[in-house]
Amino acid sequence: MKKNKNINFKPKWLRVKFPIGDKYNNIYKISNSNNLNTICKSGSCPNIAECWEQGVATFMILGNICTRSCKFCGVKTGKPNKIDFYEPKQIANNIKIMKIKHAVITSVDRDDLKDMGAMIWGKTIKAIKNINDKISLETLIPDFKGRKDLINIIVNEKPEVISHNIETVRRLTKKVRTQAKYDRSINVLKYIKLISNIRTKTGIMLGLGETEEEVIQTLKDSRNANIDIITIGQYLSPSIKHFYVKKFIPPYIFKKYENIALDMGFRYVESGPLVRSSYNAYKHIFLK
Repeated sequence: MKKNKNINFKPKWLRVKFPIGDKYNNIYKISNSNNLNTICKSGSCPNIAECWEQGVATFMILGNICTRSCKFCGVKTGKPNKIDFYEPKQIANNIKIMKIKHAVITSVDRDDLKDMGAMIWGKTIKAIKNINDKISLETLIPDFKGRKDLINIIVNEKPEVISHNIETVRRLTKKVRTQAKYDRSINVLKYIKLISNIRTKTGIMLGLGETEEEVIQTLKDSRNANIDIITIGQYLSPSIKHFYVKKFIPPYIFKKYENIALDMGFRYVESGPLVRSSYNAYKHIFLK
């Protein structure tokens, strides 16, 4: 795979503040001492300080080893460990101790399991709601290979937001996401909206080699699936072994896509170089 020699020369608009603050330190200590997996750390999110200071964190369940090998993702891939059936209760207890006001739950893909982890997903949502009925939840789910019976398990627990990221445009999906399918991702979100009134959300990355026309078409496809919320951010390669950055997109282009998406009818749009799928996630539950 060809490497981008300029990958380490990031423009000034991609600079972030060093993580600091009491709430940040509290969440960091508790997550470390209890071996909790957060995509905030595993995914090297640039907004970790801002989100944790706001009392918002994204927890990753079902282990930290994924069965898929997406070329953009920093999460380890390989043979996952056995399921921890105590995990739902552990996650719920620690979220309460951390005083999290809005939690985002995500997971690695577990294609090695018959139910792809859906049972643990359902038990985790239920446990969190049972221990703290005031908390709001976003579930950033895998595609479950499009299986409606597994998607129903998530929908039946009624999280405030269900999200699933398309990640990139149709043409680049096979190169970037490997085992995923563009239309399957769209249809997962479309199905959720057909059977419920739960808010749906997706996210895409820019800088992978997509064209403006492809981005706009992806926005159209998402809106045609009645997706409520979309996030648009700059792709940053986790390492030289991952898909390389083709281009750093300037802020004004993100603003342009934000306006286009809003004109299409999305209820909320987060668009900017440092935006990630869980950025400002707590705001998405207050939509009218």
